[in-house]
Amino acid sequence: MPTAIRHVSESFIKPKYQVEESKQPMYLSPYDLALLSLHYMQKGLLFTKPPLFDVELFLASLKHSLSITLIHFYPLAGHFVKKSEEDQHSCLIFVDCNKGNGARFIHATLDMTIKDVLSPIDVPKVVQSLFDHDRAINLDGHVRPLLSIQVTELVDGIFVGCSMNHVIADGNSFWNFFNAWSEIHRANGKSISISRQPIHQRWFPDGHGPIIKLPSAQVVGYETPELRERIFHFSSDSLAKLKVEANKECGTTTISAFQALSALVWRCMTRARCLPHDLETICTLVIDDRKKLSPPISENYFGNLIYSVSGVTTAGELLEHDLGWVAMVLHRAIVGRNNEAVRSSFNVWLKSPFIYPGDAHVDPRSVFFAGSPRFDMYGSEFGLGKPLAVRSGYANKFDGKVTSNPGREGGGSVDLEICLPRASMSAFESDAEFLAFVAISSH
Repeated sequence: MPTAIRHVSESFIKPKYQVEESKQPMYLSPYDLALLSLHYMQKGLLFTKPPLFDVELFLASLKHSLSITLIHFYPLAGHFVKKSEEDQHSCLIFVDCNKGNGARFIHATLDMTIKDVLSPIDVPKVVQSLFDHDRAINLDGHVRPLLSIQVTELVDGIFVGCSMNHVIADGNSFWNFFNAWSEIHRANGKSISISRQPIHQRWFPDGHGPIIKLPSAQVVGYETPELRERIFHFSSDSLAKLKVEANKECGTTTISAFQALSALVWRCMTRARCLPHDLETICTLVIDDRKKLSPPISENYFGNLIYSVSGVTTAGELLEHDLGWVAMVLHRAIVGRNNEAVRSSFNVWLKSPFIYPGDAHVDPRSVFFAGSPRFDMYGSEFGLGKPLAVRSGYANKFDGKVTSNPGREGGGSVDLEICLPRASMSAFESDAEFLAFVAISSH
């Protein structure tokens, strides 16, 4: 019988003190509002439990440092407010930064070891229980906390899981918060300053915002089907070889290692699925618009500034051409997302606002890349040393979802968390082209 997680205690954490900015409503941008039907983000870090570990002292220090961190990240302590217009055809959704009880903090225990979590070939289902807000969608932020921390004590490990409303923040912002919390915890009360001060003012083109009304429509979530989830590791040397091969095959030097890796996964996944040659297949990559805008937006912008771009071809073309050709399809899609494209898509949304359906990216013919190996995931230590691994929860997973994380050893290495149905995964993990570059499954 599977081991069950046990919740020991629950409390709520508010900012240690209130800043003046938190007294004003925080209005949301199109980048934020479009994500209302998606799941909360769920990411966490696994640590070795130190000898003579005092869990109560550790929890108290985490709560104290979290209350200080929320001074800087005050929207995470609030709730959504939804105001419908009199005609009921439109509504306004914004953040009241002082509404609600604050961020939820859960202490849980699990009678399992680090080896039980990391040694199986597939990510065990019990990992999903290491996070709060299971299956919650972002619109639930009017009744659920926008941030929930679950600290789970294993036999020999500690898992710090963070569930954050995706309307409030993207991946860049999520890890900025996580790292700031660790930075304040490390200061042990001696400092409340952080190295990357978040910018909460939402970006709008001149003449637009900050109040945007949405058409009233039912928001429906998405239930993840039964999938295998496995993590594959790529060393920096392997990625360097992949990059050289892709550039050589298409006679250029512009293709990045990650574009080459994405092309490899797209090809191998398409082959594993045995798609008909004339069937269209799409590879979508989530990219950061902060650097695409002119002038660029600060990396410290706390909110959503992400957009998805896609390469499109048929399964036949994808497999008949070489890796370099496929990588160039993706490269062109990425470089085509420039300042003009960003502003154009923003204006299109304003003319006809919409919310992505929960299954917007679910397509068994296609591949969807999220996350980034550039995020600093292993820099958050909380006095426990370098994390052993990064893991994610149930949220936003589907057939063909690929989440990119940095490898633990750094140096440009990458871990890919890949979700596929059982039959497709069996073919994918034994694909000869894929095996030529993958190092080992990351444990």
